[in-house]
Order: sequence, then structure tokens, then C-alpha cells
Amino acid sequence: MELWIPISVGAAFFQNLRSALQKHLKARLGTSGATFSRFLLALPFAALYAFVLHVGFGRPLPAPNPVFLACAAAGGLTQIAATALLIHLFSLRNFAVGTAYSKTEPAQTAVFGLVILGDTVSPAGAAGILVSLSGVVLISAARAGLALGPALRALAGRPASIGMASGAGFGISAVCFRAAALSLGQEGFLMPAAFTLATALLIQTAVMALWLRWREPGRISEVVAEWRLTGLVGLSGAITSVGWFTAMTLQNAAYVRAVGQVELVFTFLASTLFFREKSSGREVLGIAAIVAGILLLLLA
Repeated sequence: MELWIPISVGAAFFQNLRSALQKHLKARLGTSGATFSRFLLALPFAALYAFVLHVGFGRPLPAPNPVFLACAAAGGLTQIAATALLIHLFSLRNFAVGTAYSKTEPAQTAVFGLVILGDTVSPAGAAGILVSLSGVVLISAARAGLALGPALRALAGRPASIGMASGAGFGISAVCFRAAALSLGQEGFLMPAAFTLATALLIQTAVMALWLRWREPGRISEVVAEWRLTGLVGLSGAITSVGWFTAMTLQNAAYVRAVGQVELVFTFLASTLFFREKSSGREVLGIAAIVAGILLLLLA
């Protein structure tokens, strides 16, 4: 098994954990505070990881170049924008449909990867991405209480458009982060991924800090005051990001993000096994489609 596959699965698992922690944190700090904690508290862990690779394992620090800085900044800013669009969906009546279409990220990542980096996707790989995507749409529509037909017809609506834009933002950021790591031209994959992650988090933390200072004075102090919980968010977020950045340095970002859809499988298993929640037939079919799509992609 290629190394990027278990790394992607592990990143999806910790992303699920981070999302659960952020959901709990949102009640205390609001959406902006919970989002900011993802970047602020992940930065020290990411910097420490790069430092350990450099000092403890002798990995040389890369020399940033203009292409690297431009790609890291573009990736960081588009990720913030995509997150903001996704959060905005929750204020809309039909947010579940929009959220479903935000999950088109792997398909959009494939397009942006081809345009920006020339990364190609094999026919079987593209089929795997589309099959897993259909599973995500099935699950999202089922949880929204919508039949598949109305969910597809809702594509012309505002929530779906915002969801698609969010997916595009996440897709562009994934490709930009991969481009940044590859532009360093360094042998190996651990240090380029770690250095790119630390740089992106530094940019994101600075931008969000300035925004919160302007729009929500006092919010940063609230985040720091909740350091125990925000620290857990930061740690789980750092582990998640290390996984994504490392996997995307090794492999086409579209494949990595498609395998990352296994996060929904973890959510399904947790709700079924631990919380004893019943699942509909469409949800089970959706999970089966996600797994089948991932297997098809890996076989490709």
C-alpha cells in the first residue's frame, strides 16, 4: 500500500475529531472564535513539528522562493474564504443542500490540479471520485430529508451556488498547498510538507487576527482564555493538517481529498455503533458508494 493512503485516512479521522471539538467550542466562542482557534493553536504544533524534523532528524530547512510564498498565501486565503462560505451556509434555510454541494471538492480539485499543476487523473480514478461523490450527495440529501430529485433541482438555488463556491475554494487551496510544497524542490516529503503547513498557518493566523481585531474586538482574548479546549482543537487540527499536507506532497491532491471522504464513514460508524442512531437506506447506500469509489480510485 502506498504511504499516502494510510496518511489520508488518518487525516480524515483526526479531521472528524477536530470538527467535533470545534462544534463544542462554537457554543462558547461563536463561529469566528472556533474557526480562529483552528489556526492560532495549530501554529505552535506545526512549528514544533518542523523544528523537530530540522534539529532532531537533520532535515534542512527549505529556502522560500516567490512561487512558494505566492502559492502558500493563495492556499491559505482561499481556505479561509471557503471556510467562511461553508459557515455562511448554516444561516440559510436550505443549508444542507449547499453543504452537500460543497463536497464536490475532490472533483473540483481534479480540475484545478490539471489547470494549475498539470496533474492528470486516470479514467478509473475519475470514476472513483464521481462514485464517492454520489455517495456524499446521497447521504447529505437523506439527512436533509430531501428526495434525490429535489436535491439535484436545488442546484440552481443560492445555497447550492455557495456550496459549490466553497468546494471550489477548498479545491484551489489544496492544489496551491501542493504546488507550494513541490516548488521548494527539496528531496523527501516530510520537511516540504511541514514547512508549507507552518507558513500557511502563519499567514492564516495573521490575517484572521487582523480581521477579528477590526470586526470583533475581544474575541482573541476569549480564544486564549479557553486555552485548554482550544489547545485540543489546535493539536487535532495540526495532526490533521500534517496528514493532508504530507499526503498532497506525495500524491495528486484530487486523489487525496477523495480518499478523505472516508471521514463520513467514520461519522456513520460512530453514530451507529456508539450512539445507536438508526440510518436510512439511502445513507447506507451512500456509505457503500463512498467506499466503492475509494476502492475504485485505489485500484486505479
